[in-house]
Amino acid sequence: MRYLMICTFVLASVLAYGQNGYQVPPKEIADLVNAPQTPSVSVNGAGDWMVVMERPGYISIEELAQPELRLAGLRINPRTNGPSRGAAFNGLIIRSVQGDKEYRVKGLPADPVIQNLTWSPNGQMIAFTITKSNGLQLWTADFASGQARQQTDAIINDALNGTPYQWFSDSKRIVYRSVLPGRGDVPVEAVVPSGPTIQETTGRKAPVRTYQDLLQNAYDEELFTYYASGQLYMLNVESGSKSAFSEPGIIRQISTSPDGNYVFATYVKKPFSYIVPYSRFPLEARILNNEGALVSTIADIPLAEDIPKGFGAVRLGPRSFSWRNDTPATLYWTEAQDGGDPSKKTDVRDKLYYLEAPFKGDKKADISLPLRYAGVSWGNDNLAIAYSFWFNTRQSVTSSFQPGNAGSTKVLFDRSFEDRYSDPGGFETVTNQYGRSVLMMDKSNSKLYLTGLGASPKGNIPFIREFDIATQETKNLWVSESPYYEIPIKIIDADKKLAVIRRESKAMSPNYFLKDYRRNKTTALTNMDHPYPSLKGIEKQVIKYKREDGLDLKGDLYLPKGYKKEDGPLPVVMWAYPREFKSAKAASQVTGSSYSFIRLNWGSPLYFLTRGYAVFDGPSMPVVGEEDEQPNDTFRQQLVWNAEAAINTLVEMGIADPRRIAIGGHSYGAFMTANLLAHSDLFAAGIARSGAYNRTLTPFGFQREERTYWEAPEVYYTMSPFMHADKINEPMLMIHGEADNNSGTFPVQSKRMFAAIKGLGGQARLVMLPHESHGYRAKESILHMFWEMDQLLETYVKNRPDDDMTEKVSPDGKE
Repeated sequence: MRYLMICTFVLASVLAYGQNGYQVPPKEIADLVNAPQTPSVSVNGAGDWMVVMERPGYISIEELAQPELRLAGLRINPRTNGPSRGAAFNGLIIRSVQGDKEYRVKGLPADPVIQNLTWSPNGQMIAFTITKSNGLQLWTADFASGQARQQTDAIINDALNGTPYQWFSDSKRIVYRSVLPGRGDVPVEAVVPSGPTIQETTGRKAPVRTYQDLLQNAYDEELFTYYASGQLYMLNVESGSKSAFSEPGIIRQISTSPDGNYVFATYVKKPFSYIVPYSRFPLEARILNNEGALVSTIADIPLAEDIPKGFGAVRLGPRSFSWRNDTPATLYWTEAQDGGDPSKKTDVRDKLYYLEAPFKGDKKADISLPLRYAGVSWGNDNLAIAYSFWFNTRQSVTSSFQPGNAGSTKVLFDRSFEDRYSDPGGFETVTNQYGRSVLMMDKSNSKLYLTGLGASPKGNIPFIREFDIATQETKNLWVSESPYYEIPIKIIDADKKLAVIRRESKAMSPNYFLKDYRRNKTTALTNMDHPYPSLKGIEKQVIKYKREDGLDLKGDLYLPKGYKKEDGPLPVVMWAYPREFKSAKAASQVTGSSYSFIRLNWGSPLYFLTRGYAVFDGPSMPVVGEEDEQPNDTFRQQLVWNAEAAINTLVEMGIADPRRIAIGGHSYGAFMTANLLAHSDLFAAGIARSGAYNRTLTPFGFQREERTYWEAPEVYYTMSPFMHADKINEPMLMIHGEADNNSGTFPVQSKRMFAAIKGLGGQARLVMLPHESHGYRAKESILHMFWEMDQLLETYVKNRPDDDMTEKVSPDGKE
């Protein structure tokens, strides 16, 4: 097993500044990486309790390097039968929302690894898993005593995505998925194969994207079956008694009915696939009673290898199963009416169906949707809200309907989901008698409530609004006001006008408050200190500017502490991510708030403020294609326009030295970086992390590109910086996780790009981080990443020689 950093570099270039083991960046950056993580907060459905979930620092490379199986799109730790990667908490604090009760949950083991936390339906308990070296245990904690209790041994099966247990509505019972009792030893791979691995196509189109971690052979199928198979158990939370529940199998979804009398479960079946992940494997959808006996088989859903291309494409058969939250036991789902194919012309794309207890007889049809189904918010017998969308037109529709009345649909909002200014927000919910979320209404059931970020030309102005169901008119009840940026988390009493909000400002770290928005009074619920003392005094400036075609752009500018304009121009780190739009109007909209607090995460460029750089974070990189034109038809040209506009603005402000600007990005931002280095002469150097550079390796689409390589070969060629590696003559640092499983950004992308630059005599450095995926998790990896970035910036940007001049071919082919 490898633990050393693999650093490949070009001997002929100057990009060779050390490669022996993990390195540590300067202390000012390392101190920020090692700073305590900000806790997360969750409020229960009733709004009377909240839990503060403390987060540990970054894990060690030793923890990350634990054994890992990559099967059917999953990453499994064989020692725990749980996920090999994922965020965790290490402490829990309970606090009353209206009152002063606060205490730490007692009885937890030392250094717990807490995951899968959920509220009981009555909001008075929480359940969660704790990962031990040999498996996952199920725990609960009640708020009356603040005491945690271990409910199971380390037998929870968390190999599949989703929470491995579910509460019943009485808050006294939980159904959980266990590893198979007595399952025996792990299958052993035969030394001598029994034959070749064979796949066959029979003439039906199957335009799947570039998934990773797929099954590859019969042995992989055995391993997947071994680790994914489980047995359901019923747990009595009070007594701790347990009993086997239903048949064992690969149980993907578990969902209890609102009245607690039924369980919906989906069982994964063969045949498995070698070209799609397990989420597309065949399924059998079952209704079980509360003793685990089969009541009804709702659907037998086939393997979905041949879903048509396009973001509006879906599998055949029933999908998106959910209980209707406001009735005892009614199961809803949707089925495509267009064969799941967005290219077909039809007036109805999806239709909702349902079946009521005792689940006998035929399914019943409910509303039809002209767009693709995106979910339902349940209210009562007279009102529910349906959401639908259509990607090609960027259309989003919110409609009301009366459940069971197929002709009752009424459009409430019809807008482009790219148009953030028109976003009405989301409908607030409240917990009902079943402990389920239903639409929050006033006492007369005539009004709903909306909360949202409130994007506007002045930036985000979060709001709480009242929505009149009959007139469809909205009324502001509260909006965030300067100098704070306040975001509503949950309305806890619409009549008393009480809400939990998160408040922050340029100088104040985010904290949670009880907001009386009738009296404009706030009461602190948390008191989290400034997490980055060394960055105190650094504030964000929202800079607005235009590119050459008149499109409005913006970016967040941060300046080093103590900087004054008379100090002269600074070296600049510009960190960006391109986004596609079908509307120039939407592309030019302002996002974020000038009053928000500075935030750091492992991927942020803001660490370099401590090294004397100005940081231009998130400058707009829109790529617009209106009407029949697709955004990617002019991708390269628009990238250069965006970058030129940003640089010209910073130079005119006297902030930037135009010869000492670096461009960087992660994932699609890395793709952008390589393209800008290849097709412009604007930057001194580039940093490209976890990118893809050859689009012919993602031939069935990428990012928001729906066309295949065979439909638009010139687009794929033109956009691929690999095809233009001979034009990259600035130093480029490429960093990539060796275990990247993001669709399209497999590690070979960076390896081949590096080989191209090396073979063509360019300057590049390739850093492959052991065990890291698309995002980086180990402290050693993150510290080394910043060391690499710091070395590049100090050598080729801040201290760039004055006579270091290069020439480049522009996008139009001119010198």
